[in-house]
Parts: sequence; C-alpha cells; structure tokens
Amino acid sequence: MHCLYMKKISFLPVLFCIAACTSSNKQVSAPDNRITYTNPVFNHDFPDPNVVDGHDGYWYAYSTEADWSADGISGGRRIIPILKSKDLAAWEIVGPALAKKPDWKPAGGIWAPDVTEVNGKYLMYYSFSTWGDPNPGIGFAVADKAAGPFTDKGKLFFSQELGVDNSIDPFLWAEDGKLLLYWGSFHGIYAVELTADGSKIVGEKFQVAGSAYEGSTIVKHNSYYYYFGSVGTCCEGERSTYRVLVGRATAPRGPFIDQSGKPLLDNGGTELLRRNEGNTGFVGTGHNADLVTDKAGQTWMLYHAYDNKPGAKGRKMLLDKISWVNDWPVIANTSPTLTPQAIPKF
Repeated sequence: MHCLYMKKISFLPVLFCIAACTSSNKQVSAPDNRITYTNPVFNHDFPDPNVVDGHDGYWYAYSTEADWSADGISGGRRIIPILKSKDLAAWEIVGPALAKKPDWKPAGGIWAPDVTEVNGKYLMYYSFSTWGDPNPGIGFAVADKAAGPFTDKGKLFFSQELGVDNSIDPFLWAEDGKLLLYWGSFHGIYAVELTADGSKIVGEKFQVAGSAYEGSTIVKHNSYYYYFGSVGTCCEGERSTYRVLVGRATAPRGPFIDQSGKPLLDNGGTELLRRNEGNTGFVGTGHNADLVTDKAGQTWMLYHAYDNKPGAKGRKMLLDKISWVNDWPVIANTSPTLTPQAIPKF
C-alpha cells in the first residue's frame, strides 16, 4: 500500500532540531543519545512534504521546489529537493530529484511530489503549474532508488484532458496490485486507476471529495480507509488559514464521511489539525505526508506550517503523533506541539 502508515516509518525531529549546515550543504546530525524533538523537524522551506523508506538505512523526504539561498545554503533552486535521515530526526540534503525542470509544459513550478515504492521502483508524481494556471498538469518520474536519480517520463495528463480544473497535488494509493491516483485542488478531489507500472490512465475518473479540498492523502487503519485533505489558504505567511480535515470509508473509492456523518463530497470533514492559538507557534498547518508507524505502534504525521510571526517566509516541516480514538485520528490539542516530545521508536 502507499501508506507510509503501512510502508514507511515516521519522521523524527530532535530537541536540538535542525542544526547549522556544513560547507557541503548537509545538515549536521544531532547526537545519537537524543530522546526528544521539538518542532520544526526541518527549519527551512519544505512545502508539501512526502516521505518514503529507502530500504538502505535512510528515510527520504521530498517537497515542492525550494531555494534555501537566503538561509545560507548554496545550490540554488532545487527541483523537488530530497532530504535523508537515518532516524527521522537529523536531516541531510541529498539534492534535487530531477536534474532539470521537465519540458512538457512551457512554464510553471514543480509542486507537491508524491513518491511511492511499487514493485521495487520508486514512482514519483508531481504537479506542473503556475498560480491561476488554466491548464496545469501532473507528471511522472521513476527511479531505482529513493535517493534518485529520477528519470522524468513526461506528462501523465493535463487538466483540460480530464476535465478537472486545477489538476495538481497527486497522491498514489497502491493495494492488491491496483494503483489509484488521487488529485485535485479546490475544484473537487478525483481519483482514477492507473496501469500496473503507473504510467497510464485506465478507466474513468471518479470524485471522492468536494471543492474545499486539496493536498490529498489516503491512509488505511484497521478496517477503514481515511481521506486526509487540507482546506483554507496555504501560502499567505502568517495569514495562512490551512488546516487538515479527515473522513473515512470502507473502501478506497469512498464514499468518505466525517464523524457527524456528512459526506466529504459535500465538503464535510472532521478537523484533525489547525494553527496554534495566540501569537506563538505555527499557522498554515497542512498538506500532510503519509502517516507512518514506528516499532512501538505509534502513528506519526509530517506536514508543513509557517512560523506565526509577521513576515514569516517558508513552510517548514513539522511532526506530530496521532492517536486513534474510536477509529478516528486525533492530534493532541488539534495543533502543533511546541514543547519537546518523545521521539518515535525505531
């Protein structure tokens, strides 16, 4: 399954958190005796995080394209930056997933990648779009290793080809030899089946959530499938209103409903995560990665957020633990933790 909750293990920030970068642009690892972490996990711009197990002793994280020059990290704009960590706490910069921007669209940014291991290959789906783009698209790339290099395979589809405005934010669900690609942003969330190698569409699209949502993730826990999606504004610094809502179903195709019984097709949703109250902490909390489970059976969620302060720039990567209450996911205080937390168990 494409469910970090099932396939990948959680991200761990540390009390020492993200240390200064070395001259080689790698993060300095924290001491091996760390027992706690404090948000953020990665203290630089890392929007729309995604994570996968590399099966080489490292976990790999990917994000929307980013440039850390203002933070003193050389290398320019990275087309889908990759980080790696042995413990999901201290991160090293690997490099860009793609050596150059794909050329199947004349202009735009490469946003919100999703990487999943399928049959020994790492399949990456990404958004290619500009703000207000009338015809964005979703592309496809493949690698033999989570660290790359990824080989771009070009366009999977344009918005206008499938009749879904703002076709961005892909998420792949893999189960029992079947692949379902979910996508969409504020014009309905849709899904469609893909071929076994993930390179082509088969069948017809179907809708799973309403026009309030973007940044989709599907998770399986016990006998339920959960839809996680973000609502509100993602990218307005300290004014961002992003938050995460959840619904569940008994099949990956839905129908998804919230705790009150309202369908997500009608923009229902149970709130899982929102900003910290007051003038401290984080705002714009959303676009979570797959959930992951550690060796102690604890569930963890990575997501991005802005610092809650005037002029905040860059969506940083945070981590928080999820508890399951009556088969519904719950985050303590429904907001980011601001104090040291026990790290996941690996």
